[in-house]
Amino acid sequence: MSFTLTAPSTLRLPSRQVQQETVSPNVSNRGDSGCAVDSTELLRGQKAVDIVHNGSTYRLQATRLGKLILTK
Repeated sequence: MSFTLTAPSTLRLPSRQVQQETVSPNVSNRGDSGCAVDSTELLRGQKAVDIVHNGSTYRLQATRLGKLILTK
């Protein structure tokens, strides 16, 4: 699993074969379901970030109530 985020900086998460300790303390392995990334790690203090997936750009946005919205 690999994806790229575009924001003030770019974050690339490695494939599942990489050990958890080499990724980030906010990324955890969830077995067959993939990995879990803390939203603060993705947003990095921003209200929204763009996520490029399979050539399409999606926007992940945090609301004032603390919910997340993903739009294409």
